[in-house]
Amino acid sequence: MLKGKQMSVLLIVLTCVILGVFGQLLMKKGLNTLPNAISIRDLFSKEVFSVIFQRYVFIGIVLYILASLLWLVALSQEELSFIYPLIAIGYVFTAILGKFLFHENLTMFRFFGILLICGGVYLIVLKI
Repeated sequence: MLKGKQMSVLLIVLTCVILGVFGQLLMKKGLNTLPNAISIRDLFSKEVFSVIFQRYVFIGIVLYILASLLWLVALSQEELSFIYPLIAIGYVFTAILGKFLFHENLTMFRFFGILLICGGVYLIVLKI
């Protein structure tokens, strides 16, 4: 059974995951609207501002910042070795939503990897 503090931390981590997932999805949506893929060189030029201030990219970055601030709360309340692996569930949500929203390729190998991540997160939470 989950204790009150652990449940609170799990809710904070889950909120971080959700903010991170939607941040990724919005950044991807924004980047898909650009005429060309960006390069490392673009990140060190004035072109970076047109990328960062693209509406969806900007909102995604803001969500990431909010997730990072909440993450500080979670870090202060629980062991890193417990909460950090829980962030991996975000990979699962992002991959699945990427398949449906952006029609990305979700091969059997990727799907199997997602199942392994789910199993690992389950084992971590099971120990509570």
